[in-house]
This record gives sequence, C-alpha cells and structure tokens, in this order.
Amino acid sequence: MEFSPAVPRHDSIQTRIPARQTVPVVVASPHSGSLYPATFLAAAAVPLAALRRAEDAFVDELFAAAPSFGMPFVAARFPRSYVDANRESYELDPAMFEGPLPRPLNHRTSRVAAGLGMIPRVAASGEAIYRTRLPADEIERRLETCWRPYHSALTLLVEQTYRQFNCAWLIDAHSMPSSAAGLGPRDREPRVDIVLGDNHGEACSTLLVASVEHWLRAQGLRVQRNLPYAGGFTTQRYGRPMTGRHVLQIEINRALYMDEGRHEKLPAWHEIELLMTGLLAQIGQTAAETLLPRSLAAE
Repeated sequence: MEFSPAVPRHDSIQTRIPARQTVPVVVASPHSGSLYPATFLAAAAVPLAALRRAEDAFVDELFAAAPSFGMPFVAARFPRSYVDANRESYELDPAMFEGPLPRPLNHRTSRVAAGLGMIPRVAASGEAIYRTRLPADEIERRLETCWRPYHSALTLLVEQTYRQFNCAWLIDAHSMPSSAAGLGPRDREPRVDIVLGDNHGEACSTLLVASVEHWLRAQGLRVQRNLPYAGGFTTQRYGRPMTGRHVLQIEINRALYMDEGRHEKLPAWHEIELLMTGLLAQIGQTAAETLLPRSLAAE
C-alpha cells in the first residue's frame, strides 16, 4: 500500500490508499485520534483520562483492513476533544472565545448547546474542558491544522472514487459508550451492539443499509438504526444518494471490545476485529453487486 500522490500527507491525518482501488468504497474514522498537543493538555481543566473518554478508541484499528479490500482509508490523528471533525467548521459557542471572531459562528445547534461544537466546550463527563476563554484566533488555527486537512483528504477520496466508478459509498466508522447503547425505543429492550446511521434515510440508499444490517444480524449482533445516533456533519455533507454518493455511519458498542474505564482492549478485541474485517468484505461485495451495475447502466 502506498500514499496516493493526489492525497497530500499531513501530520494531523492518516491516509492509506490501496495499490489499486477496486470498489467504490471509502472508509473514514474521524474520532479515533489520540495525539494530544502539549499546549492543549496544559490549558485543560480536566485530566487526560477524562479527555480520552470522547475518543472512538481503536476504531481505526478495527477498520484497518480497508485498503486490503481495495478501499481508501482516512483517519484523524488529532483527538475529538481538541477538534471534532464530525462538526461543521464554524459550529461553535462564541462564549468560549476572547477577541474578534473570524466570522459569525453557527451557535444555534443542539450540539453547540450541549457543549459539543467543532471545538468542544465540555468533556464526555460534562465537565468544562478549559479554565478560561480561548483566544479567538485559535478557531482558524485548529481549522487549518486539523479540520481542513481531514475534510480535504476525505472530499478528495470521495470525489476520486466517484469519478472512477460513477458512484461512491463512504463508511463513517465510530464507537459509542455502552451507556448510550441502551437507549432503545423501549427501556426493557437489551442493549444494542451496532447503530447504523443514515440520517433517517437521507444519506444512504436503503438497499445498502439493509444489506449491512442483515449481515450484522446474521452474525448474532443486535442492530438498530438512527437511535441514538443518526449521523453528524459527515453524513449530512457527503450523503447525496440522488447523485450516487452514499454515507453510512456505523457505531460500535465499546463494551464489545474494550474496557471503557481502563481504556484497554479486552480479549474479545480480536473477535470484533475479525468481525469488522468480515463486514468490510461484505460492504465491498454489496457495493460491487448493487452500486456498480447501476452506475454502469446510467452511463
């Protein structure tokens, strides 16, 4: 595997391109980064352990086999508590900043209200991350060093895929805390293992979602759609099924593969890794059988 000359290297992201892309699938992991800037840790009012609770820990490793199936792969190396790549660029709380803002901020969203904008205000525990307000110029600095390189690479990979195959399917890989995995439509229902988010049918073909759901259920996993996670900025920005661009967000219950308190892999890790590798194989097969015939017919 080698870096594509069309996808620039950048310290804030990991991009791996197969020697030859064989299916119209791109895999992304926006929240598995764990490289914490020293200046960020020095300014934080909470310990590193609290910041790490926001990570989709090890998800980039669970989906690492993507290039072996002919799928480009991109992952953020920066942590979610520093910059959240699954948010709009200026989706921010203006009260967090001191000094002139670079532009009006999109602060009237439920995510910003919860303290979870592009630069999060609170940790996963609900505690304030920062002791004081941040300089307003920190907005552009983090956009330039983290958010923009990630989305530039992701956009390039999706559009290169579309140009090659006349269609593209983006798999947005995430994990969820086990506490959230119990939020089914009825409290008495068991916790779910996987949540598939397609922005309530707006971001991905129902045939593609159904194929993934069917395969996961056949492996004995408990799956539900869009609750409590229907998708974030990525599904909304890149999901355009009517133009042949599909996005499916996949949330994995962390309790399946890691000790959430110690932030360590469980012995079951290898089983889940094999399961996600099998899922990638299934997704590649589904894309070849479902998307490619349609794209060729449209030419």
